[in-house]
Amino acid sequence: MSIELAQLRKQLRKQRRQISAYQQQQSELKILQRLRCVPEFKHATRVGIYLHAFGEIQTLKIIEYCFHQKKTVYLPMICNMNQRLLWVKVSRNQFQNKRFSHHPLGMQEPMATRGQHVSHLDLLLMPLLACDPYGTRIGMGGGFYDKTLASARYHRPFRLGLAHHFQLVPQRLIREKWDQPLDGLLTPQQHLRFKR
Repeated sequence: MSIELAQLRKQLRKQRRQISAYQQQQSELKILQRLRCVPEFKHATRVGIYLHAFGEIQTLKIIEYCFHQKKTVYLPMICNMNQRLLWVKVSRNQFQNKRFSHHPLGMQEPMATRGQHVSHLDLLLMPLLACDPYGTRIGMGGGFYDKTLASARYHRPFRLGLAHHFQLVPQRLIREKWDQPLDGLLTPQQHLRFKR
């Protein structure tokens, strides 16, 4: 990893941690408002989404809205054998009763022993640390989303990043051969679509 990328990750992690609870709530509401108009969201029946941590865009209201729209919600679970994500179907009851376990890396996961491959999803709402105007996504550094999406050879879900406005960086990020670009990005201020 380059020194510039390490510095960018450090800077953006710090900025995310400094966001107030009120700002977080407002960002989620604005993103949800934009998400409702995204055609891929309207037509999706199986939606993969994360449980927020580390200052990521909050997702609780978005998940509730998915249930309200009769969408099937899938949450990620890290498969320790191959460091890929499996997608676990959760019910509204499981979600509302917070039936999750804490992964050693700090995020919450559904309590399950098996899940679906990412190719089962229609839409994937993804966290990120940074994104450039070309859809290059930088995550936390574990490569879980990149490895998972690279394994989807025949059907890949529409990949939509969720980000705070400052996470959209103006400079072009270096896209490594293993990096999986986004199809779109939602921030509280805008909706971007990327060409692949």
